[in-house]
Amino acid sequence: MQRVFLMYGLVNRAIQQMVTSHHGDDVWRRIKEKADLEDLDFFSTFQAYPDDVTHRLVAAASEELGLSGDQIMQAFGEYWITYTASEGYEQLLESTGETLPEFLDHLDNLHARAGLSFPQLQPPSFRCEHAADQSMDLEYRSKRYGLAPMVIGLLHGLGKRFRTSVTVVQTASRDRGDARDLFHVRYSDLPLSSETNSEADSDGGIS
Repeated sequence: MQRVFLMYGLVNRAIQQMVTSHHGDDVWRRIKEKADLEDLDFFSTFQAYPDDVTHRLVAAASEELGLSGDQIMQAFGEYWITYTASEGYEQLLESTGETLPEFLDHLDNLHARAGLSFPQLQPPSFRCEHAADQSMDLEYRSKRYGLAPMVIGLLHGLGKRFRTSVTVVQTASRDRGDARDLFHVRYSDLPLSSETNSEADSDGGIS
């Protein structure tokens, strides 16, 4: 029997907010119709929904916006960092780390603390191997498939949060038959002028 995974409504609310803030309510309405969710007026933050709801929203957004599913998920991963901070989780983010590598080292602890509010949370796990040249290999383990593009977006979103230039290359992929998802991450602090330009260029949404 195939296991059913649950995704909290906070995730689906973030997808809605990302779409409506960049494309408006009419586009979101069409996405809901394509996803066969037009009768669902809103997502409750603390209610757990089947993963299929999220996958249908991503597929519908892909069709409506003319982007690949991977592009949608990467944009969403980047947007997620800003969204969760604005939804009352800034203190949790702040307590996880003051730099990109520190934050990633403690990401599993963040999920453990989030589990106190979301008892049905089924989080991934991350493990970092740091190198001396401001790079790391990041191993991502999850019971779910197909979310590696979101991890890439998360890393870029964290780069903006910590004013850090981030380059990500996925070096192993379960979707391609590898035993694990692995990312090689290079990072460096941005000069002040680059910080300003980076924040002005993009807010992590989809366009």
